[in-house]
Amino acid sequence: MTKWINLIAGGITGTVARYLVAGWVYKIFGTGFPYGTLFVNLSGCMIIGFLAAIAEEKFVLSPDAKVLLMIGFCGAYTTFSTFMLETANLMKYGENMKALANIFASVILGFIAFKIGILIGEVI
Repeated sequence: MTKWINLIAGGITGTVARYLVAGWVYKIFGTGFPYGTLFVNLSGCMIIGFLAAIAEEKFVLSPDAKVLLMIGFCGAYTTFSTFMLETANLMKYGENMKALANIFASVILGFIAFKIGILIGEVI
């Protein structure tokens, strides 16, 4: 049960943080470019990288803390951070072609799926 509470608490916190941080960035830089989303995604990558390092190298994160921070918070703050962690793990274990495939598939196929979603939405 603790795992689910940590997941939910991290998810709620990450969602609120995304909304507040992106809004703050848009107030500073305007909305002519997706600065808020970019900042959230980049900061999320930095946060999950930091958490992964202290979890693997320093062993200071318990399994419950990993669920709270890495899956719950970072997962709700940005799934881009998880994408980076998984891609980095592929590279770490010598799976460079899989890492590149993940990058290209995620970006290109993600955009295609997005456009298909738009088309379906327009037809319905």
